[in-house]
Amino acid sequence: MKKVKFINHYRWRAYPPSLNADLPAHTVDCPECGQRISLPRLKRGQEAHCPRCGHEIVDVGKNPYIAPLAYATASLILMVFVYSMTFVTVTLAGITSILSLPSMMKQLIVSDFGFLAEVMFVLTFGSPLVFLLFCLYVYLALLFDKVFPGLSYATRTLVRLRHFIMVDVFFISTLVAYIKLSSVAEVSLGAAFYLMLALALMLIRTSVSISEHWVYYKINQILGRNAIEAPSEERVCCSRCLYFREKTEATCGVCGADLYHRRPKSLSMSTAFLVAAVLLYIPANLLPIMISSNPTVVQANTIFNGIVYMWEEGDKLIAAIIFSASILVPGAKIVLLIVLNLSAHYGLPANSKTMLKIYHFTDSVGKWSMIDIFVIIILMSSFHSYMARVVPGQAAVYFCLVVILTMLSAYFFDPRLLWDKSRYSKTITDRPSENVSDTQYTYD
Repeated sequence: MKKVKFINHYRWRAYPPSLNADLPAHTVDCPECGQRISLPRLKRGQEAHCPRCGHEIVDVGKNPYIAPLAYATASLILMVFVYSMTFVTVTLAGITSILSLPSMMKQLIVSDFGFLAEVMFVLTFGSPLVFLLFCLYVYLALLFDKVFPGLSYATRTLVRLRHFIMVDVFFISTLVAYIKLSSVAEVSLGAAFYLMLALALMLIRTSVSISEHWVYYKINQILGRNAIEAPSEERVCCSRCLYFREKTEATCGVCGADLYHRRPKSLSMSTAFLVAAVLLYIPANLLPIMISSNPTVVQANTIFNGIVYMWEEGDKLIAAIIFSASILVPGAKIVLLIVLNLSAHYGLPANSKTMLKIYHFTDSVGKWSMIDIFVIIILMSSFHSYMARVVPGQAAVYFCLVVILTMLSAYFFDPRLLWDKSRYSKTITDRPSENVSDTQYTYD
């Protein structure tokens, strides 16, 4: 067992007992590499990292009770203004479109693109709103040391929704659309656009301020339970909350997640989502993703054709951004996911730390491929008159599904399998006389 290295960012001082933020010394298994490590007692402003792979195990914030509440409250106030004020105003051929975020969703529904409206609603409004409300609910319970109804469920939902918020992606998409719109129309950015930048930053700060491991410990304290148990052969470390539980438990008694040593059928599920993404990636690139029309011409563009057209028209910056988000990133992510799945099956082409960096890259960049979809939504909302009209093509739905499926493929991939395979390969190499086929080893 290794001792963890930890960083002290803050000089500890006395706080009221009800706001004691200390996390007692205990043992955990790293969720990234599986290394069993001993955590020291952690106080405010301290964070602990895995000594083998460098993954952050726990971060006890400087103000772990107040900071998330402050950021979440500020975010909710900003959301009210962002979704009630003018986002952008577009004037073309004497026709003015005053757009707000709700009006964009309404335009999608009216144009029979309800699926895209749902995607936009969930990623830019629904998930952030539920995330912030649950953040207030959970941290008010912590602050006042009170047992609120459904507190465990609210905590589980809170920590998982962080991965389904794309306000920052929509903001960048608006900048891309603005550059494109400015070349053909008069565009004026509304107050909601500028406030969206502040909202995106506040949402990121809220998410970063939530320490999942620490929160579950404090929630279980309020519920009268001790989350910390010593490791043993009869216990397994939960992959989500990182507390040891009895193997006989179907779900973790601390966080309610499925309890397993390694994610069951991880490679099978990751590969299944990846294969589906590859199949849909073909029509996403071959079919029109955007159809623009005016009284004299109708133009249907695939992703690649649209990039070439923008490049030739002089919009090279937009062309480069769209190429990166719509072709380079999805394509690279698919290739890297194939490499990761094959590596977990057959062996690593590089050392475990390098492969882990590849996994983190694929997991983090996936959502940015939604830039193209959001740009189309903004353009369609801006041009929906007889004089100028933009509608999503069939490829828009396929491309949106590709982004979601690759995110799910990365989500279900268990990175610990890479370290397991590395140890397994080393063992076989050290024992050349042993027949590999006789060795029992489970990957899923």
